[in-house]
Amino acid sequence: MTAPGVLVTADQLVGLVDAARAGRRDLVLLDVRWTLGGPPEHGDYLLGHLPGAVFVPLDTDLAAHGRPTDGRHPLPGLDQVQAAARRWGVRAGSTVVAYDATGNLASARAWWLLRWAGFTDVRLLDGGLAAWVAAGQPLDDDDVVPAAGDVVLPGGGMVTVDAEEVSGFGAGGVLLDARAGERYRGEVEPVDPRAGHVPGAVSAPTVDNLAPDGTFRPPAELRARFEALGVRAGVATAVYCGSGVTAAHEIAALAIAGHDDVALYPGSWSQWSNLDRPVATGER
Repeated sequence: MTAPGVLVTADQLVGLVDAARAGRRDLVLLDVRWTLGGPPEHGDYLLGHLPGAVFVPLDTDLAAHGRPTDGRHPLPGLDQVQAAARRWGVRAGSTVVAYDATGNLASARAWWLLRWAGFTDVRLLDGGLAAWVAAGQPLDDDDVVPAAGDVVLPGGGMVTVDAEEVSGFGAGGVLLDARAGERYRGEVEPVDPRAGHVPGAVSAPTVDNLAPDGTFRPPAELRARFEALGVRAGVATAVYCGSGVTAAHEIAALAIAGHDDVALYPGSWSQWSNLDRPVATGER
């Protein structure tokens, strides 16, 4: 595997698929295509997906729902994650590989959520659907409904922080804002009630984790990027975005760079901007 614990390349995934077909490995593939404000991606899934991949609707399987003050994609309960994972066919000995068509900006949420729930054998397909196609591999157009799995998820696998903990976080640690720079600066805000960022946060757009082909940048480049933003061993680090989706991608990039104890603020800006909290604008 590349970047242990995070990524698998298309060529490596071909080997896992062959092993699964030969009965030597239990492999579960998750298609997690989703875009902010976009239409449901199930239609794109039916036009072509990795053979055997299960479609995962992010808004229902990877998020709960509540009041605006909870954020747009609050974390589901552990029991909900376990039920979803079983629907996907995940068992105790499964290897799970998630992917999407946007550089894993959406599928990283599935990676993070399974890790948070205590499931460790989960990877992201580096480069996503495009990497699989570029490797000359086939696509299927069926709607996969797997046999139910029996995985038991204990929880406790990833760190989270809430709005109270985020307040003032930048004073003693590093708080990264993974949204686009113009949203951080407060120049535009397409979905949430107020524009700007959490005071003390550092702008760290998630898209800068990716190379032009949609694969993650090499570990050394990511390490240098995050060090320039103040991330160091022993310095508490947390990440937020609009609603806790692309922040998971940033946490994956940080893990590739060697920082595996980074916290996620699940409510993110969609929660913060709905609360009576201070807002900063402009450059830091």
